[in-house]
Amino acid sequence: MLAKTMLNFALLGAGWVLWLLVALSLLCVAVGVERVVYFVVNRTPTAKFELAVGKYLGGGERSDLEQSLSSLGGIEARVLLAGLHARVSAAARYAMQGTLLFEKLRLERGLIAVGTVASTAAFIGLFGTVLGIIQAFHSLSLETEEGAKTVMAGISEALVATAVALVVAIPSVVLYNVLTRMVRSQVGRIESLADLVVARMRAEGE
Repeated sequence: MLAKTMLNFALLGAGWVLWLLVALSLLCVAVGVERVVYFVVNRTPTAKFELAVGKYLGGGERSDLEQSLSSLGGIEARVLLAGLHARVSAAARYAMQGTLLFEKLRLERGLIAVGTVASTAAFIGLFGTVLGIIQAFHSLSLETEEGAKTVMAGISEALVATAVALVVAIPSVVLYNVLTRMVRSQVGRIESLADLVVARMRAEGE
């Protein structure tokens, strides 16, 4: 009973696997576009941000930095503002770390989906190829004429699943690496600037 059920499932062929791969590719595209838009919208203007922080580190007033960051907006500004509002350097570090962790979780949203597709698409395609080959050989067992042509046609169709899977997997890996690199670069930059701001606050005796 179980063997017959599994055979009937296998005889469905690779068609549904191809549709699954297409759906996964659209998911990755959607996540990629949404993440890029999120990065752009939530990015603090680099030149103005570095100028404001540089003035404070060079001996400027904290109130001026707070005012500048409030007007700029963006992830970097939000993290530093959380520390500046804490007033005391010891509390500022924790405030910045907590805010940065929250922002990092938002930056990484959707990356697990892209990473999963990148790591499993090839196996899904292989599964589709196996199903296609099973279907081809089952057709051969039922055919008495032109059996070889039936098998070759079925195998060629089955191999399409592997080709499509690679077309999905390779861009997904690239997309995942690019997005991960963007997150790490931004988080690392914020951490270094946060340390500098905390050090300046300590130098002020707070």
